[in-house]
Amino acid sequence: MFDRENEIVAGTVNNGEEELELSLRPQKLSQYIGQNKVKEVLNIFIESAKLRNQPLDHVLLSGPPGLGKTTLANIISNEMNVNIRVTSGPAIERPGDLAAILTNLNENDVLFIDEIHRLNKNVEEVLYPALEDFALDIIIGKGPSARSIRLDLPKFTLIGATTKSGMLASPLRDRFGVLCNLDFYDAKDLKEIVVRSAGIINIEIDDKGAEEISRRSRGTPRIANRLLKRVRDYAIVKSDGIIDTVTADLALRMLEIDQMGLDKLDRRILNTIIDFYKGGPVGLDTLAASIGEEKGTIEDVYEPYLLQIGYLNRTPRGRVVTELGYRHVNKIRQNDGQLSFDSGEEL
Repeated sequence: MFDRENEIVAGTVNNGEEELELSLRPQKLSQYIGQNKVKEVLNIFIESAKLRNQPLDHVLLSGPPGLGKTTLANIISNEMNVNIRVTSGPAIERPGDLAAILTNLNENDVLFIDEIHRLNKNVEEVLYPALEDFALDIIIGKGPSARSIRLDLPKFTLIGATTKSGMLASPLRDRFGVLCNLDFYDAKDLKEIVVRSAGIINIEIDDKGAEEISRRSRGTPRIANRLLKRVRDYAIVKSDGIIDTVTADLALRMLEIDQMGLDKLDRRILNTIIDFYKGGPVGLDTLAASIGEEKGTIEDVYEPYLLQIGYLNRTPRGRVVTELGYRHVNKIRQNDGQLSFDSGEEL
């Protein structure tokens, strides 16, 4: 297994990173960089709800880890000027847990459920009337004497976040009125995020240094901020506390982040498929066992970006490395399945 403590490309916030993450999060839609279509949609629905003096319709935020789903949930509660209650799908184990959360909400509050696709099916059944009718159906007693009572709830907004929208049950997905899919960021928006974050953490960075970090951040703001933090440490020790393009490049090379933002495990995934399975196809379980990594980490954290940049294809028979993927690790696909090696410098 790879050491998670210092991993850049992690799907969740690492230990000790919460304070930095919170300090860098924008608080209003006007401060939120990128995802312009999503911002436009949310701004209209939020303004409409405020003018009608009603809670915002339930919102589903989907997309790979680190793109700002939790940040958007907090922004929505700020824009609506209401409280937010934060939990996650795996944390709500029983219907009673959900009932306790819902009955403690105030009028128009926001309930944010991260990883909502991992909700227990029994909990989902309780959630349906809560979302549609703002009511809980509770069974009291057992056997012939059991009876059902309906408990009214305050009107609230559920914001669900998921990295796997396809795993949501159709009845649950249909109860969300606002569906927002977050895409990977382009380098321009990421550069703006890096410059903004550098100002917050009080590190001097020039234009080219910000470009270098943003270009190697896998289209993900969370990774851009992590890279900035570690390049800052390198700059303080090696470059008088100033991040320029040379300092950024040297720091990222030290971290084994290449020009496309791929780290050691990304390259190991590509090389394993090429060297052991002739470029694929190979199943996820087999690949995970071959590299000693959990299949959920590969599928949720690493695969989306490799698919996005065209280095990997996902077929019904398994994962296949593309021609671009071969070139990135300096290997050339041969018709007979044998490999030759490019003489170019390793990326």
